[in-house]
Amino acid sequence: MSKVTLDGTNYNDWMCNIKMTLRYEGKEYVLEKQIVEIDEANVTPKQTDSYKKHYDDVTKFDCIMVATMIPKLKRLYVDYWPYNMNLDHVEKIHKRAHQEKYEVVKTLMTCKLKEGDYVCNHVQRMQRYVEHLERINVNFDEELAIDLDLNSLLPCYDQFILHYHLNNIKTILTQLHNLLQIVELGLKKNQTPNSTNASILTIGKNKGKERKGATKKNWKSVAHVGSSNNAPKAKSSSNITSISDPK
Repeated sequence: MSKVTLDGTNYNDWMCNIKMTLRYEGKEYVLEKQIVEIDEANVTPKQTDSYKKHYDDVTKFDCIMVATMIPKLKRLYVDYWPYNMNLDHVEKIHKRAHQEKYEVVKTLMTCKLKEGDYVCNHVQRMQRYVEHLERINVNFDEELAIDLDLNSLLPCYDQFILHYHLNNIKTILTQLHNLLQIVELGLKKNQTPNSTNASILTIGKNKGKERKGATKKNWKSVAHVGSSNNAPKAKSSSNITSISDPK
């Protein structure tokens, strides 16, 4: 059996090792039953024997438990019985877990997708927070996790969120993450002008230039027609003058 030294952060591993030792010796009760002092003058011999056996067992395993701690913890628990020692550890762990839970929940609630970040990295980060809460025995409903994921998205995902709720889509977190990646790809394509949009812009520009050219060309045509009409008039005028002169 490997020896695990309690350093304040590995209580579960340390206690698992202690319990295996107690089970092997058949002394698991020392963690569950508190030893109570007795007055030997007012108890039966059987009660005295039971007390002495209990005292010997807790003394033995008290030494084992304290011996597998770092020096700082040894000085703290040297006068504790196993039952009280374990109870104190559990209370501290619960207090630490409560503070840890608060910090993780606070971070999870304020976690938002930022401009330029990949939605895949964002949802994986939020998933790690959820898994962290589960490790410290916090029951976290998957539907609540999905709602938090959706609430953390940018406004450009509002249409997808509306569609998701209106159609009462039922997914697990993994499926939601896949859907969000597909939506992300669609949003990126819409942000970049595609060939269709580019061609529309080109056609629009060409149409504008074509109108200007047509107007200029028609103006020249009109001018040319006007000059040709004037020429015959000038010519007929000269002919009339020559005929009317008898000299």
